[in-house]
Amino acid sequence: MAITKISDVIVPELFNSYVVNRTMELTALCKSGIIVNSPEFDKLASEAARTHNMPFFEDLAGESEPVLEDTKMTPAKIGSNKDISTTIFRQKMWASTNLAAALAGADPMKAIGDLVAEFWARDMQKELIALLSGIFGSYTPDGGQETTPMADHILDLTKMTNATAKIISAEAFIDACQLMGDAQGILTDVAMHSATKTYLKKKNLISTERDSTDVEFEVYQGRRVTVDDGCPMDKNGVYTTYLFSQGAVALGNGSPEGHVATEFDRDKQTGGGVDFLINRKAYILHMRGVAYTGKVRENVETPTREEMANPENWKPVYEPKQLRVVAMKHKIA
Repeated sequence: MAITKISDVIVPELFNSYVVNRTMELTALCKSGIIVNSPEFDKLASEAARTHNMPFFEDLAGESEPVLEDTKMTPAKIGSNKDISTTIFRQKMWASTNLAAALAGADPMKAIGDLVAEFWARDMQKELIALLSGIFGSYTPDGGQETTPMADHILDLTKMTNATAKIISAEAFIDACQLMGDAQGILTDVAMHSATKTYLKKKNLISTERDSTDVEFEVYQGRRVTVDDGCPMDKNGVYTTYLFSQGAVALGNGSPEGHVATEFDRDKQTGGGVDFLINRKAYILHMRGVAYTGKVRENVETPTREEMANPENWKPVYEPKQLRVVAMKHKIA
């Protein structure tokens, strides 16, 4: 009797491409435009190197000079710096018993692919929240003072003495935007916890709009709202809301030499046999302008999610107004 196994219904090359594309479709932060897939980062994520240097020229600085007879001009130079990203490797294995229902579908590969893509979409958003926690975190060097590299991009309402002032409000949101000065117009999106959105909704501060394709989306002060309960909320009831610009986070989907994205295994000794589906991802998720230092990293292969959330691993290298993200810490009651 012929037995249909997972390896019989999945073509790895087609499956891998489908899962990658479907994951980006399902990820709310990708759909909002905060995360944008970049061919440049696809290429970097496929390199053998685990970290990637991206040099850039700094903006021109200084003042102009008056035109004076018999006075020579003073030459100025252009500075340079480098942004650094790292490739993230993640993997997951499923047993066929977990996928049995999908095998009954009209298109088993698509059904299983959707299940796998939904997992990776959720996982990627967890990775982004870890990344943000690291970028906006604080650390204390040995024998030194507490350091918050992105302090000038954080509005911490919890430091206010008035209890009411600690709560998110329209005025506080404007103050958060002002951290970008005259560049605040690039902040087009806001990511918040569902409890924050509910609070603002009760205050009638969130509106619903439709795009050109008749798809509804929610807006707060002209900025598109993305809701993710991965946005930090600590035990003291302090929430973190993030303001972004489009493309603030670059995504690269890679396939380095020797990387096997999909493979199968089988345990013949358990019951009637158990099939296993193994799926791996090699990708870059990088906040543009905040360099990965790798100061705290145990393994050569990849940083762990805990290491991605470590503030010591991140250092802003762009000019402040070129960093396209702001964090607001607040309460909702």
